[in-house]
Amino acid sequence: MEKFVKLTSTVVPLPIENVDTDQIIPARFLKATNKDGFGDHLFADWRYNKDGSPKADFVLNNPTYKGSILVAGKNFGSGSSREHAAWAIAGYGFKVVVSSFFADIFKNNALNNGVLPVVVTPEFLNEIFQSVSENPNMTLTVDLENQTITNNATGKSEKFDINVYKKECLIKGLDDIDYLLSKKDLIEAYEASRTF
Repeated sequence: MEKFVKLTSTVVPLPIENVDTDQIIPARFLKATNKDGFGDHLFADWRYNKDGSPKADFVLNNPTYKGSILVAGKNFGSGSSREHAAWAIAGYGFKVVVSSFFADIFKNNALNNGVLPVVVTPEFLNEIFQSVSENPNMTLTVDLENQTITNNATGKSEKFDINVYKKECLIKGLDDIDYLLSKKDLIEAYEASRTF
């Protein structure tokens, strides 16, 4: 996994509440067992017409908005537990998703796939949407070490929570297996010290 310490980026606004995993990655794309290509199908039913042509009014098809941070409405990632939703978010190139609430399973799947879900207050979320509507080139800075997110258009910041273990994994670029392997010497020493 890629290390994540601090990121400043423009944002892609998706001010829609209750976005579920079937909207993030429709079920018909769940046949693959590896992560390749899922970003191409992110929000497929909102992003493409039935003939495969892009829908001009969907934000991912609007060249005005770009960046590594997706800012979504309240209750993002509800619905089924499919990990493919996190694969699609990461595969598209998003490193952070900001919302005022995430479904727990999606939140964990995102963290396991190198995507940082940042929970902000509803007021701060609305401020971000307002800032990006006024200036699509505005940026957010997400500082994982200090657990802060800053709206660079206004200078306002908020703290966010993250599991200590997941924070360490993201900063070091480790998935769960990599983390265990990084502790191999300690595990072997412990096992050698045990008496039966």
